[in-house]
Amino acid sequence: MRFLFFLLVLLQLASCVPYTQLVNFRKTEKFQPLEDHPVNNLTRLEIQPDDILFIRVHTEDPLAAAPYNLVSGQNMNINEQNATLAGYLVDPDGNIDFPVLGRLHVAGLTTTQLRDTLLTRLENHLKLPVVNVRFMNFKIAVLGEVGSPSTFSVSGERLTILEAIGMAGDFTPYSDKDHVMVIREVNGQREFGLLDLRSPDLFNSPYFYLRQNDIIYVQPIKAVTATVRDPISEVLPLVSGVLSIAALILALSR
Repeated sequence: MRFLFFLLVLLQLASCVPYTQLVNFRKTEKFQPLEDHPVNNLTRLEIQPDDILFIRVHTEDPLAAAPYNLVSGQNMNINEQNATLAGYLVDPDGNIDFPVLGRLHVAGLTTTQLRDTLLTRLENHLKLPVVNVRFMNFKIAVLGEVGSPSTFSVSGERLTILEAIGMAGDFTPYSDKDHVMVIREVNGQREFGLLDLRSPDLFNSPYFYLRQNDIIYVQPIKAVTATVRDPISEVLPLVSGVLSIAALILALSR
């Protein structure tokens, strides 16, 4: 009886995940609040080759603005189905072909800077023009040990690693929060950033705020890796259940 009880406890402990592994933003049991923590790593997204931009020109006279828009109509919805119809694809040299104004170099600009550039050019053609510029391809992918791995479209231009993990169904109990990788492409170069989500230093990382087409990979902890590698460990929960029933029967039979 004592042997069965000891074996049952041992199996339960072997399947436990440490408490500190489940907690974010701190390495110790005691929580230390962050105060006076300035946001210095928030940068505006810059337009890159292969981006798709939604640009809409408005003015008091809709007919006057029509030649400067790819598609007519005041209520064009921005989604994947009409992206190729209503969007401007940035070519490999960082240019777009804009109606009437011709070819414009937009790579390296933010959407605000491109809007201001267009307003300056359009003031000579239209009365009180209004220009809207948005990304149509701000997508991120979250893979690995999360609740719902997938690719997600983002409507705005500000997204943090924490929000991305939340969109993917949060971490599982077996996520390795010490090693979350962000794969990013900037100016034709691929970068790899490694984040520790159990450290407060996370908030100062250049990868805390995500950019278009970032890929987040959450790897499993070693306990899960051992489970996959060792088929015997897959039957441990079944053995634990059988031993629990056996211990209960022995206790009731006395």
